[in-house]
Amino acid sequence: MISSFDHVQVSIEPGRLDEALAFYVDFLGFARVPKPADMRQSGAWLTSGTVNLHLGEDINPGVAFTPSPHAHPAMRVDNFDALFAQAGTKGFKARIDKGPAGFKRGSIWDPFGNRIELMQKL
Repeated sequence: MISSFDHVQVSIEPGRLDEALAFYVDFLGFARVPKPADMRQSGAWLTSGTVNLHLGEDINPGVAFTPSPHAHPAMRVDNFDALFAQAGTKGFKARIDKGPAGFKRGSIWDPFGNRIELMQKL
């Protein structure tokens, strides 16, 4: 039986970790945490409250990076309106989405084209 998620991993383009950290840490508010010494792969581990997010460089020689058009993490936030206002000023693609009832909901795309769904309970 599955009791909880440990983490979600989002793929990023190789060599663009600083750009990813600007989005996920500076904009969304995650904190970077050290990886265990035996985890040497590229990328970064992030946390915010009980949410653990891993950024993994998608290294596939000879194949261009392509984000999934449908796969996405959905994250609960307390500052939906502020994040969406700030997304516009920072040039991030953002869209307000409908429902479910009782929530503000929208999507923001990271610099690599990954969709991040944000939800705030009303």
